[in-house]
Amino acid sequence: MYLNCKTFFSLRYGTIDTKDLVQMAKESGITSLALTNINITSDTWNFVKECQENGIRPIIGLECRNEHSLKYVLLARDMDGWLHINRFLSDHLHKALPFPDRAPAFPGVFAIYTWNSVPLQDLHPHELVGLRKREINKLFRVDITAFKDKLVILQPVTFQDADHYQLHRILRAVDQNLLISQLQDHTTASQDEIFMAPGELFDSFEQYPDIISNTVRIMDACNINFNFKTPRNKKYFTCSEEEDHALLRQLAYDGMLQRYGPDNAEAKERIEKELNVVQGQHFNGYFLITWDIIRYAQERGFFYVGRGSGANSILAYCLRITDVDPIELNLYFERFLNPYRSSPPDFDIDFSWKDRDEIIDYVFKKYGETYTALLGTVTTFQQNATIRELGKVYGLPKHEIDKILDTPFTPDLSGDSIQQTILRYSKLMCNDNKAFPNHLSIHAGGILISEAPIHQHCSTYLPPKGFSTAQLDMHQAEAIGLFKFDILSQRGLGHIRDAISIIKENRGVDIDIHNVKAFMRDERVRHALQNVNTIGCFYIESPAMRQLLQKLECRDYLTLVAASSVIRPGVAQSGMMRQYVHNYRNQHKVVYLHGIVKEVLSETFGIMVYQEDVIKIVSRYAEMDLADADILRRAMAGKYRGQGDFRKIEQQFFANCKRLGRPDDVTTELWRQIASFSGFSFSKAHSASFAVESYQSLFLKTYYPAEFMVAVINNFGGFYNRELYFRELQKTGAEIKAPCMNNSSYYTRIAGNIVYTGFIHIEGLEVKWIEQVLEERRQYGPYASLEDFTTRIAPPPEQLDILIRIGAFNFDNYTKKELLWKSSLLLRAKAPQTEHAQTLFHEELPDCQLPMLSYTAHENAFEEIALLGFPLCSPFTILQHDQSQYIPAADFRQHVGKTVTTLGYLVCTKGIHTSKGIPMSFGTFMDANGDYIDTVHFPEILRKYPFQKGGFYILQGKVTEEYSVFTIEISYMRKIGYFEDKQRI
Repeated sequence: MYLNCKTFFSLRYGTIDTKDLVQMAKESGITSLALTNINITSDTWNFVKECQENGIRPIIGLECRNEHSLKYVLLARDMDGWLHINRFLSDHLHKALPFPDRAPAFPGVFAIYTWNSVPLQDLHPHELVGLRKREINKLFRVDITAFKDKLVILQPVTFQDADHYQLHRILRAVDQNLLISQLQDHTTASQDEIFMAPGELFDSFEQYPDIISNTVRIMDACNINFNFKTPRNKKYFTCSEEEDHALLRQLAYDGMLQRYGPDNAEAKERIEKELNVVQGQHFNGYFLITWDIIRYAQERGFFYVGRGSGANSILAYCLRITDVDPIELNLYFERFLNPYRSSPPDFDIDFSWKDRDEIIDYVFKKYGETYTALLGTVTTFQQNATIRELGKVYGLPKHEIDKILDTPFTPDLSGDSIQQTILRYSKLMCNDNKAFPNHLSIHAGGILISEAPIHQHCSTYLPPKGFSTAQLDMHQAEAIGLFKFDILSQRGLGHIRDAISIIKENRGVDIDIHNVKAFMRDERVRHALQNVNTIGCFYIESPAMRQLLQKLECRDYLTLVAASSVIRPGVAQSGMMRQYVHNYRNQHKVVYLHGIVKEVLSETFGIMVYQEDVIKIVSRYAEMDLADADILRRAMAGKYRGQGDFRKIEQQFFANCKRLGRPDDVTTELWRQIASFSGFSFSKAHSASFAVESYQSLFLKTYYPAEFMVAVINNFGGFYNRELYFRELQKTGAEIKAPCMNNSSYYTRIAGNIVYTGFIHIEGLEVKWIEQVLEERRQYGPYASLEDFTTRIAPPPEQLDILIRIGAFNFDNYTKKELLWKSSLLLRAKAPQTEHAQTLFHEELPDCQLPMLSYTAHENAFEEIALLGFPLCSPFTILQHDQSQYIPAADFRQHVGKTVTTLGYLVCTKGIHTSKGIPMSFGTFMDANGDYIDTVHFPEILRKYPFQKGGFYILQGKVTEEYSVFTIEISYMRKIGYFEDKQRI
């Protein structure tokens, strides 16, 4: 009877969780149920799986709506019908077309219209008309004898009860950006769209048994046979599994010659072992498709990094999918692929953000758009944003919404019914156990390549990127045996890619950036790592990472690999990072919790650092099998939705340890460490991949610092804002020039030792216009003067004003003020033009005597602050304040335990909450020498002396030291301006 059920995946419309819908049906004794969400098919396979597990026969379909107008409900009779429904919806979404008034006659599809929307006598064989309980009275004066096989019961299910009906109305108001009082009835569901008991529906239609029997007949005709254990990825790269295996073997041994030479017995043994596992898991095609993507990238000269657990594989190393040597690091392949894994693994391949779209385009063209789609994801409602949305729906002013949000604990809202309502419904939408969908988005990098047409599995839509995107998230794709290829992008690779090109252009040097082992042995690179000269370098530039590297006195690859993992939140927040540093600095004094712990974790000094360490402890200390270890792996990777199985593993861990007679205190501590890894940890191979990229960045920065920093700036930085990267560029000795009309490009460029700031950094400069200006210069040569520029371009006055103020015409022999004065005369007689103009004879300007215009040294800097956001010179050189009274960061070691006063220029802050939920913060500042000042702001101090955006701060506090890392515990802080001394006179 239930042919039109919706879940909360009918976005901003339905309110029922998929699992709850099926459970409600089961409790009502229903044996067949249809899911027909509005213009979306995202939770179809969750629904099918839940039905199969609860003894209910699933029917899948779609409710087609043009905005608020319901056109029809489509039901799939079989998988062929489902394919046609997905194609139909996808075509509508891709082309932004409205649904037609009549549903096309697709094979294997029923179309159900609402009463009175289509004349009964005009219905085609695939078409039906549905009636609601409240519409039965409309049949009293209609002879339906001739159409009895065309009528069915259509009882929509949209929400659970009256409370959720109100939630539905809130969602409709959010969707339409309206006050809830402004909602119109035709945009919302009727109050009766709830799960009526089957008996109530039967009783309502008892006078029309033909409608009941016809409904049952239609439901029985819909039969979806679906096996969740069937793999659905593209099977073969060649034509068969045998050919795939032979090609993979050939590529592996060709790569082994390059990586290890011809006679490495250990490499051969590992290759043969992995080939056998890959063949047994039918994973040849996955390796080869990934290799093909890498091959194309190499042909195009694209820089990439293969990372993740795939780096455990010697096959991946030999195929150049990764640059991590699994033999050197003693990585075990079973972490990547083994018979106990509940889902096949994937490779994470990072490209520069500039190259990634071309790689994706290649994949779509190579494997066909019919079979390929980007992986989607579902963005859910988040607590704070939801409260803001609901506040707007109920018409609260911003300050009242802020009052709810700014209270760390439950606010006192007694007597305020609207605010209580907002909190109540926000909790329904932001329940920890049920993520409430908000809208569709795109997965960070997943691509699906299916053996069957992609629409056999799901509908697709077309985001602004222009690539067809599946209405499936990662979990549902995995559930149906469709596993992603991860084609990711990151700024760090853009830094490396562009630095190599800039170095070639500016220095004439070709760099083999994949010669990582040479970088690791290089003494200058070791020195840069030990001295933490890492700003701009991938993953090792943040304040926390720099401090960790200092504490570890890091000089080598293995230590950096460990640091890349131990910095992760789970390890760090559990106290294991501090313990790891202590054990590392006192290696001969380490006290191991247990003999097995010493045996398994000696490399990491008794601390679990990697996911593999957890798996080894579970296996060796608690004697649990690899299937249980795989559950832990998924939890540690943040890919596990529920916690039920994780709790079962916990219970089994303690039970096994008790049975084995393990000490209770050791067992408890080991599980505490294991639990801290959940969702926040790296595999060793993943950390090793990050460390490889860090070395590549660090080599470039060590030997070509100016070119490297220009590349960082042109890729829009990394951890810090762009100003800091300009400061770092200054440290290289390069001469930084303001944007120049004859020497600058849109992006920042370096010529010899001179850096010309790019026009991209200028606030208010129109992109298309400046590109035209640069194209004019490229075609017809440099601009001789301001007069020449205005003659050839006829610029808009406000754009010319910006260029003069920033110093783009400094090559002209006039001051900025004189140029601004002249520009008004030059533009007065010029008409706007769109094409190149060059006069044969130059008109003489009126001979005007310019007035004496005063100029101060600060003016350039403040124009740069206004237009770039920061001065190109050191901000300390223009600060009107006595700086001699402050202790520089380099002298902190002489004042440990003492209170000092220093002056810092704010770089960044990091806010956290104490265990009681109270805000505190860490700060990073720069002193006049370019050294960094790290600060701690405890809750009371932060409340008393809050940060006030960027600029100069007088900092006072006690100097603390931990393993040669010096920090100030702030007791007083005051922000000062550029003219501080003058302001105080």
